[in-house]
Amino acid sequence: MPSNSNYISIIVPVYNNPQDLLECLSALRASSYPNSEIIVVDDASTDDTHLIATRTGVRVLRLTENSGPAPARNHGARHAKGNILIFVDADVVVSPGVISRMVKVFEEHPDVAAVFGSYDASPRADGVVSQYRNLLHHFVHQNGNPEASTFWAGFGAIRRSVFEEIGGFDEKRFPKCSIEDIALGYYLRKAGYRILLDKSIQVTHLKRWTLRSVITADIFYRAVPWSKLILDEGNLPRDLNLQLSQRASSVLVSLLIIMLTLAFFDALNFFSTPIEGVFIFISLLLIVSLLFLNRKLYAFFFQKRGIKFLLFAIPLHFLYYLYSGLTFAVCWILHKFSLFIIDLKK
Repeated sequence: MPSNSNYISIIVPVYNNPQDLLECLSALRASSYPNSEIIVVDDASTDDTHLIATRTGVRVLRLTENSGPAPARNHGARHAKGNILIFVDADVVVSPGVISRMVKVFEEHPDVAAVFGSYDASPRADGVVSQYRNLLHHFVHQNGNPEASTFWAGFGAIRRSVFEEIGGFDEKRFPKCSIEDIALGYYLRKAGYRILLDKSIQVTHLKRWTLRSVITADIFYRAVPWSKLILDEGNLPRDLNLQLSQRASSVLVSLLIIMLTLAFFDALNFFSTPIEGVFIFISLLLIVSLLFLNRKLYAFFFQKRGIKFLLFAIPLHFLYYLYSGLTFAVCWILHKFSLFIIDLKK
């Protein structure tokens, strides 16, 4: 390993994404941090991704079979020379100075084990869904607790010694793209290590989202494994996507759907209520409550993209609360049921 204590290894896992990777690597090379190496881990791509990476002059490692981000990042870390590991997603573009800023955090805070940033407020992909998704991520991180209880591998760094002590990303629990970085943060905090969210460290996201890809990712790659992690660890942190207002919003959206359903059947005279329009009135109260709880986010959406975008973004956000809350409820029921079965077998 190089003798310089600030020598860093930048690790970029990638699978079938040559176009974004080229822009990602160009930006990393332009950042020109002097004591560094760039390692691309090609997760058994079936296109010319590895050729694109090789042509840029960076070090390229190829896995023989598609294994997912956690194994790919761990593989890169095992071959890295630096004692600071910076993980960068292949669809992320860094701006000049952010690598130096990230290293400076470790210099200024010797007790910090890991640091991460966020997407910026200028996502590249067009479309309401892509803009909504990436701006939401930016807002959540920009309003998170700087003393973080999680980690983000889209653009995050960790001291190599701590990474090895923790055992790296959990490949067995998260063999595919999931919440392996969030779990790493849990393990770090559980071991007593300090993690910083530096809001001045921002990168541009290139990914294009569709409504289907958002819902699929949120439920199967985030909500389900995240719920299982929370239930297994017995800890529900109040940070990022798990702030009290967001939990309350999930409950209120579920109640809103129930009230709107009852209002629909009431309008068809399936049953009568003592007060005419009571379900509509309650629904309006719930909507007002939701708008109030999320007023800062919606004001941010309006400021960045205007009223037309906001009117599309609010239903998308309500939908997010609905399926995230229902997913956690289902996971909680299944978790309690499995514990009940275990107790019966004893």
